[in-house]
Amino acid sequence: MELKAAVVAPHAHRVVRIACAWFLLLAAGVAHARPDAPSGEDPQRLPPVQGECVVLLHGLGRTHRSMARIDWMLRDAGYATANIDYPSQSQTIEASARTAIPQGVRECRDAGAQRIHFVTHSMGGLLLRYYLGNDPVAGLGRVVMLGPPNQGSEVADALVGTTLYDRVNGPAGAQLVTGPGGIAARLGPAEFPLGIIAGNEQTAFDSVLATRIVGENDGKVAVERAKVDGMADFLVLPVNHTFMVVNDVVIGQVLEFLRHGRFLHEEAATPAAPAG
Repeated sequence: MELKAAVVAPHAHRVVRIACAWFLLLAAGVAHARPDAPSGEDPQRLPPVQGECVVLLHGLGRTHRSMARIDWMLRDAGYATANIDYPSQSQTIEASARTAIPQGVRECRDAGAQRIHFVTHSMGGLLLRYYLGNDPVAGLGRVVMLGPPNQGSEVADALVGTTLYDRVNGPAGAQLVTGPGGIAARLGPAEFPLGIIAGNEQTAFDSVLATRIVGENDGKVAVERAKVDGMADFLVLPVNHTFMVVNDVVIGQVLEFLRHGRFLHEEAATPAAPAG
């Protein structure tokens, strides 16, 4: 196969460089996408939300700190939140889903919530799709997925089997491929109110990896591969995969969907405001 040929001896040094770039990008994302609270002017105050909670699920190689800005702004908008940490690099997506999502639901119930929403980044969306395909959540509200590899990622196709990628990303990293061996191929359509935000810009670290992806992409996931049957709304914004979680325009659209079940598409052409 062509993919296997790309990782054999004559080109192994190039693949290692690509894998190193992936590793460095993960490290950069964890280091820079973790503010305790946003800076700058406070967002416009919204009426408080009673009895509603949002479970936050980070992506592969990240921690709950990467969702800190969204967490802060959701709380400022009146939602209770449960920002869940899970060991994304040491276990399968299924194993993470079976522990992270019940924990989030439990924390929301403890906060008195009757309605539970979810906001996920990247692989976190696959955790939720897997879980909801097997176990319903009573009082499930709306779901927003940011940069989800709902049909897998060509980046995983290119890097699975390389030593550094496999070591850093563990069993879950191998599940992100686009073919029948990936978990995405085994998940059904969305049967819950789902809005998806995809990005179409890349960081400098992503420039090599993005060449493996067909069409518009955020450096990790193709815009088309973020889609899933049954979604209620879909929006493309000029943001990259790693830092979309700290982008104020993205977060504003998250709040819009949680409140109204739709995005503000007239804002899609507005340049993304820098975080902070």
